Amino acid sequence: MPAHVDAALPPPTIRPRLAATIAGFGVLAAACCLLAPLVGSTSISLGRAFDRTIPFADNVDAQVFFVARLPRVVAAALVGSSMALAGAVFQALLRNPLASPDTLGVSAGATLGAMIVIAFHVDASVFGISAVPVAAFAGSAGALAIVYAMSVARRHGTSTTVLLLAGVALSALLGAAVRFIQILADFTDTFRSVRWMMGALDVGSYNQVVASLVPLAVAFTAIFSMTRVLDLISLGSDAAASRGVDVRRAERIGLVGASLATGAAVSLGGPIPFVGIIVPHIVRLVVGADHRLVLPGSALFGASFLILCDLVTRTAFGPVEPPVGTVTAMIGGPFFLWLLFRRAL
Repeated sequence: MPAHVDAALPPPTIRPRLAATIAGFGVLAAACCLLAPLVGSTSISLGRAFDRTIPFADNVDAQVFFVARLPRVVAAALVGSSMALAGAVFQALLRNPLASPDTLGVSAGATLGAMIVIAFHVDASVFGISAVPVAAFAGSAGALAIVYAMSVARRHGTSTTVLLLAGVALSALLGAAVRFIQILADFTDTFRSVRWMMGALDVGSYNQVVASLVPLAVAFTAIFSMTRVLDLISLGSDAAASRGVDVRRAERIGLVGASLATGAAVSLGGPIPFVGIIVPHIVRLVVGADHRLVLPGSALFGASFLILCDLVTRTAFGPVEPPVGTVTAMIGGPFFLWLLFRRAL
């Protein structure tokens, strides 16, 4: 069975479940996107925010809704969706339920790029986008290049063991470089970099969000073109090859797509932890292991999950607003331990 056939319409037996999955998680995502901008320390009126008879400069509700909150909610939706999708793909390709977007060092590459810009005070911008997200995406692209070079070095597909070990080594190497730069930087820059490394959705304009749509569109297209192939690869390379799948090509598409999604997400919101691990597993508990259901479910639920986590950071901690990665870690850490304990039984 060629890999490209998976882009065709799903068979009739899966269509009702697919429709139910998209409807259920889609309603949740839509509700989060609509209601989250209305909640915060400052109460606003949705009707007044959309009242065009009031000049925007005098409409505080519109300023809070469209400038302070909506870009942040949209960024959370894109980052959560991308991280969850990437996690589902990495778990299938590496056949490891504990794999996540930072498994192959892509997040560490993005962190190094951002750290260099912060520590050395690079103030340049590209099309109105600050240097930090641009450098973060460049760093993730560099890590992706290393991973891709390792994936094409083998003749018979990608070795999951080699990729996992190389990812650990690459993450450790890049992490050491980040810590070395933090030692050289002054206290203010180190504090700024540490906060960014914990995940930050402080998006103040739409330029950065719009710029992330191009790599995300490429990544999402690549990932959703191989839904059935991921089911076969998760059974093993030999099993997939015996059913006509070009394993090497499929693994390249999956690695590039998931890494692009990770790079774009990290450049937009920082290396937010655990989203790529826990969201796909929660979705599998609800819809099963079929990736025709897991991928759209993960994309929609990932958006809802991170919007809700960001809402908690904005409202539940008083005047101090911790990075959103703090909340995802508080939720994801116990879930990760439960997953390890469950596999050990």
